[in-house]
Amino acid sequence: MPVRPTAALPPLLAATLIATAALTTACSSSSGSDPDTLKVSFKQSTDNSIKVMDEYLADIKEQFEKKYPGKKVELIPIKAPDSEYYTKVQQMLRSPKTAPDLVYEDTFLINSDITSGYLKPLDPYLAKWPDWNQFIDTAKAAAKGEDGKTYGVPDGTDTRGLWFDKGIFAKAGLPTDWQPKTWDDVLDAARTIKAKVPDVTPLNVYTGKPAGEAATMQGFEMLLYGTNDGDTDPLYDTATKKWIAGSQGFKDALTFVETVYKEKLGPDVSTALDPNIQTIVRGDLLPNGKLGIDLDGSWLPQDWLKGSGHEWPDWSSKLGLAHMPTQHGQAPGKVSMSGGWTWAIPAKAANPDLAFDFIKTMQTKTNAQKWYVANSGIAVRKDVADDPAYTAAQPGIKFFTDLVASTHYRPAFPAYPKVSTAIQEAMEGVTTGDKSVADAAKDYDEELKSAADGQVIQK
Repeated sequence: MPVRPTAALPPLLAATLIATAALTTACSSSSGSDPDTLKVSFKQSTDNSIKVMDEYLADIKEQFEKKYPGKKVELIPIKAPDSEYYTKVQQMLRSPKTAPDLVYEDTFLINSDITSGYLKPLDPYLAKWPDWNQFIDTAKAAAKGEDGKTYGVPDGTDTRGLWFDKGIFAKAGLPTDWQPKTWDDVLDAARTIKAKVPDVTPLNVYTGKPAGEAATMQGFEMLLYGTNDGDTDPLYDTATKKWIAGSQGFKDALTFVETVYKEKLGPDVSTALDPNIQTIVRGDLLPNGKLGIDLDGSWLPQDWLKGSGHEWPDWSSKLGLAHMPTQHGQAPGKVSMSGGWTWAIPAKAANPDLAFDFIKTMQTKTNAQKWYVANSGIAVRKDVADDPAYTAAQPGIKFFTDLVASTHYRPAFPAYPKVSTAIQEAMEGVTTGDKSVADAAKDYDEELKSAADGQVIQK
């Protein structure tokens, strides 16, 4: 594992202390309402060597302060695993004393925060901003509330697939141009690695509550959305506007997770349930040749770029990319999930106009393209996506951008965060072996009824 300042503490306690310290700093820094100081809150990597967001925002701050003489930007980092970051942000947004002027919002949480009244609609600003026409419709929809108003400006999207170590595959006698056609192909490759290269972890599938939304989206939903024909949503029934319970696809996805950990194809359970598992995978297991296959996102290379602290310049020759197949290879044959983050203005922000000026500075074509490349993101601006300099900027960008055509988006409804937590609990139950698939699925169905206020349909 990578060395962390809190290595001597139990992982959960360490993560909690880090998050609490960050929130204390954020709250003390953001109180007050100086009309000349813009307070920008953002998610800082839990890996101290990863400064991609910090450096990008420092550059934008410099540009902004030069463009608007007399104005100052105060950057307020929150260092915490995803699930704790969401909690800390919501705590900040409740009071004008702690609310920043601009906040970094995951698209999965934005509707929940909209419903809670924490965010300001941006439509009056967007109507006067010509660049908004460059944003793709699916990205715009991800930041829209049920009232039809838009509450965030997306700074990119993402897709997901299978990363695999070509060296490990060669040792295991597996093809280095590997492309599985079914779930069984993925599991069989992992079993082969376990048998032929026993000193590495064959397959990583994020799981359990400590991994938060990474478990739900990179792990479970990449499976669940491959259980049907690709045309219908297996999590939410759009016709009835109800969440789906009791589906065979849900149980099949859980069975896959159970198989990975029961057969010891995945990381040790204690590692899999470490809140910093994503940092461990990107910062240690993959670059050090300790992981055969990783079901993960398009953004991984940001951790290996020059200046990251653990540069890995030859990652593109060491790792292969394959799309995640559907369960039995049924059409469309591949699965991806997409999400992304947005910049939103809190309802209690002291300087909303200044905050939108900062968004416009971040989202010029030049600055947006710089960000997409720096964080290995997928462009949501059409003018950037069409620029050959973008697609050639980094290995893998074209592969992951092409997955947008067959990707899925999470049901962007206020109940989703609670549904996601219920999924994580079901995953954790089968990962630890504390629950059978049947019991975990049954408990999920009960949790779903509560999370969705009874708006559930049995399949």
